[in-house]
Amino acid sequence: MPFFQVIVLAIVQGLAELLPVSSSAHVVVAEKLLGLDPSSPPMTLLLVMLHTGTMFAVIVYFWSQWKKTYFSSSDAFKRFAIRAIWASLLTAVIGYPIIKIIEKTAFAGASKGEIESLFGRLDLVAPALAAAGILILIAGLMEKRRMGAQQQVYGDSVTMRQAGWIGAVQGLCLPFRGFSRSGATISTGMLTGASKDRAERFSFALAVILTPAAIAKEALRLLKATHAAAASGTPIDLHSSLLMSLLGMVFAFLAGLVALKWLSSWLEQGRWYLFGIYCLIASAVVFYLHYGPRHL
Repeated sequence: MPFFQVIVLAIVQGLAELLPVSSSAHVVVAEKLLGLDPSSPPMTLLLVMLHTGTMFAVIVYFWSQWKKTYFSSSDAFKRFAIRAIWASLLTAVIGYPIIKIIEKTAFAGASKGEIESLFGRLDLVAPALAAAGILILIAGLMEKRRMGAQQQVYGDSVTMRQAGWIGAVQGLCLPFRGFSRSGATISTGMLTGASKDRAERFSFALAVILTPAAIAKEALRLLKATHAAAASGTPIDLHSSLLMSLLGMVFAFLAGLVALKWLSSWLEQGRWYLFGIYCLIASAVVFYLHYGPRHL
């Protein structure tokens, strides 16, 4: 894969993964514009490394905040752990059954590889982007109206109710590419009464819990594709792709740090709703790319 394409995808992934604008939607569009096959083993390897880069960006950026809040004492960590487990449980209980239902109904008879391609269809990504945009816009506008009225929560954490809602909405994000995880979860926290910083901090803590599972899933898909290619007599040489993927991880890490700084700044300045406007515009662009005269 050319170096330029790797850098483009790394920057797109690093920015869009951590900004509330849906990385999957932007990466799908970027792959199509660059003429890449997202199901190919080299692309799978690259995506695994890009996700790893953004995960480390989250850890580096939030570590000092997490130490002051979630790891300041054993009691604080216990409260956080209970809320994180509760939210993650709801994510799994809601998200994975929906994925299975979609696979067995809308995509009945399709192979696993075909299902992955169908989940990336632009005509499905566009409405998910629009839904995320509306949720972010509502949360941002309501937050501006009630500035300073957030409930003070003991331990500088979200409540169990807020954690539950955040986890449930995160579960809804799993099956639908374009429905931004960070945008939906932070907005949900704000709409349920959590302060902006608490919603952001807890949302990205959940992301670090969820990301290893996503990385493992992609790695397993890569392993299966490699074995299938070897069995068919056309082995894949992934060693040449590894260096490019490692470079992509570094660029995704750096782009992720920039994205998190940008996100936190706009949250503090009451500009969260602008991400919602962007998602709505992006949704219209994706619709055009799919249905336009030179649709993808």
